[in-house]
Amino acid sequence: MKVLMVGATGKYANYVVPELKQRGTVIRALVRDKNKADAVRQQGVDEAAIGDLQDSDSLRAAASEVDGVFHINPAFAPNEAELGVAMVEAAKAAGVQKFVFSGVIHPSISKMSNHAAKCSVEEALYESGMEFTVLQPTMFMQTLDNGWNAVLEQNRFSLPYSKHAKLSYVDYRDVAEVAALALTSDRLGYGTFELCAPGMVNRVELAAMISEAIRRTIEAGEPSFDEWVRAAHIPEGALREGMRTMYADYNQYGFPGGNALVLQAILGREPRTLRQYIQELASRKASS
Repeated sequence: MKVLMVGATGKYANYVVPELKQRGTVIRALVRDKNKADAVRQQGVDEAAIGDLQDSDSLRAAASEVDGVFHINPAFAPNEAELGVAMVEAAKAAGVQKFVFSGVIHPSISKMSNHAAKCSVEEALYESGMEFTVLQPTMFMQTLDNGWNAVLEQNRFSLPYSKHAKLSYVDYRDVAEVAALALTSDRLGYGTFELCAPGMVNRVELAAMISEAIRRTIEAGEPSFDEWVRAAHIPEGALREGMRTMYADYNQYGFPGGNALVLQAILGREPRTLRQYIQELASRKASS
């Protein structure tokens, strides 16, 4: 089987590569920059197709003679929905049989652009005639990697919404395993699946888990959005405004989920937990 991977150069979708390779899949990666072709091959990808989600001709060429497509959208892109729909249409035109879309839990939350944009892609898939699998993962545990050094330096885990807001998480390695199963078997065809690790935690509880893992006290911080965005060096634009809206929603409603039944049933085992991930992250960073 040959699969076109969109997002192979990203920090999340690359977890799908080893899952596909161990199932004997030939992987063609879509790369926008030809200078990244060698890098994706070093990650285990077999072929690199130069293309751009804004160039339909390049997408059709990239999708030619492949059996399946794995697609993850560039979150907060101003035209995120159009980019995803373009990939669906290109895959259909190229005669692709299977399409796995890694979207987001609760795409119906219309006020958040990174959620609402996924709805159009899902709709295009449902009407495409291809065998689809839609994955709806909740917050990736891997996002904790981004601010880990700052947490250790400041002894504080800070994000710009209520530290008492409850959020759900999932390890993207579990999502990647589900994606590979969907592409290499018929078991998950024509399904839409919410993917969560068990339970929800707030930032106070999460800081306590970090404290336990590194054996010193970490506090839960709650800066304003403007303070946080300056410290994070996020420039003005669609990303900043999308995050402003997202965090305002988290502040009011949290990020509900945490029902692990679907993920457990698909994997045939317990999903990785947040506590396990934090312990692993602490050990990995300590040894690096």
